[in-house]
Amino acid sequence: MKDYVIGVDIGTTSTKAVLYDKNGNVKGYANKEYPLYQEIPDMAEQDPDEIFETVIDVLTAVVRKSGADVARIAGVSFSSAMHSLILLDEENQLLTRCITWADNRAYHQAEELKNSAAGLAIYHRTGTPIHPMSPLSKILWLKEEHPDLIQQTAHFIGIKEYVFYKLFGQFKVDFSIASATGLFNIHELRWDDEVLALLDISNEQLSELVETDHQVMGLKQSYAEVMGLPIDTPFIVGASDGCLSNLGVNAIDGKTLALTIGTSGAVRMVTDKPVTDAQGRTFCYALTKDKWVIGGPVNNGGIVFRWVRDQLFAPEKITAEQMQVDSYEILTQIAEKIPAGSDGLLFHPFLGGERAPLWDANAKGSFIGLTTRHTRAHMVRASLEGIVFNLYSVMLILEELVERPERIHATGGFARSALWRQLLADIFEQEVSIPESYESSCLGAAVIGMESLGLIESIEEVSSMIGVTNQHIPNEAHFPVYRELLPIFIRTTRLLQSEFQAIADFQRKYTH
Repeated sequence: MKDYVIGVDIGTTSTKAVLYDKNGNVKGYANKEYPLYQEIPDMAEQDPDEIFETVIDVLTAVVRKSGADVARIAGVSFSSAMHSLILLDEENQLLTRCITWADNRAYHQAEELKNSAAGLAIYHRTGTPIHPMSPLSKILWLKEEHPDLIQQTAHFIGIKEYVFYKLFGQFKVDFSIASATGLFNIHELRWDDEVLALLDISNEQLSELVETDHQVMGLKQSYAEVMGLPIDTPFIVGASDGCLSNLGVNAIDGKTLALTIGTSGAVRMVTDKPVTDAQGRTFCYALTKDKWVIGGPVNNGGIVFRWVRDQLFAPEKITAEQMQVDSYEILTQIAEKIPAGSDGLLFHPFLGGERAPLWDANAKGSFIGLTTRHTRAHMVRASLEGIVFNLYSVMLILEELVERPERIHATGGFARSALWRQLLADIFEQEVSIPESYESSCLGAAVIGMESLGLIESIEEVSSMIGVTNQHIPNEAHFPVYRELLPIFIRTTRLLQSEFQAIADFQRKYTH
């Protein structure tokens, strides 16, 4: 009986593979990290072959570690990070590494397009905000800075397409990943003619568009032997990590807000048709051809907490390592001793530029309200509150497009922190649930696979695969403090925006 599906998530820092049975029970897990290359300012690249080898390794490992009978594996289904760009020549050889969503070198081209007459119209057709993250902006940058590479390019692809090409010799891309490129018309479900004309590229240079439940078969024998999988194992193309995370936490009913915070983060809701924002502040990406995920991604989640730990609490980090305890847990215990609102200290958490709600690659972080009474403990709590204030700002934009969510499902590394979950409940003034689902993007991918393979009737059956381990009730005593501070956070962010470009230019000039 074929009743197992492997969900694979090709992420920014690692690739994970989880073996599930058709009821969503975990039968095996594997995870392997790889480096992010940041050799010059604004660069964020990865080696596509390192990632491909990692995919092979984790699939091999999850089958071996689980001890599962491979005859029971019905298929393998994929999630991957969005916005990556790889250039291949006519021989399908690499011309570039994988330029990731975090790469900021196209900031000038993105800003120029965003401020042009065409920018907003392109956003409304493609659902992808005009920002350096998108392949659209990256190709514009490469055309200006590296025209020789563009002239040699036969294929513009993303990392999941590269993996499938290596495994099957085919170039295919799902609607979900395509809808995050800035090149795909979300209303007509095809590559956008006007954008392709702007870039002077053709349909033939892009992958074949397929639905997210599309199956690919004919695994190359050499890879099948390494992974221990039959060559006729169906591989389901799947979707993007953010959209699949919504599915993996059962936030697909249009009434549930999915809030994910790992290194970065996102606030997302599902609609039954494409929805865009009049000011271009939200994304709209496909989950399936009739379910769309709208929301806003933030650059600054766990990366901010890590900066606070490494730069402000280095001694505590060393002590935690010696005691073999979680250094972040020590920091949250310190933050818990500070009252809500951090005695008027605000932190703008824009350490890595910002996507939603600002869409400003030059955004910078700042503390505002510092006095002699404030301590490091205030700074760590203010940092956590600043991350949540920023997420709340994104939800305010979503409320302009759809109804206020009835519930919040939170997931990601931060969800392990009781303090962070309570901050969410208090600032959003809503109950926060933490679904039990293990690796939500992997589960989402597996559920798409199960539906494609006929193991379940529809993706809505994910509701039976998820339990709730933690529910946090808002502390109403904190409402007045956060209601007063949040508008100050938003106003001061707007005031600082006028100087982000100037300080960014200074840093590029003088920082080495």
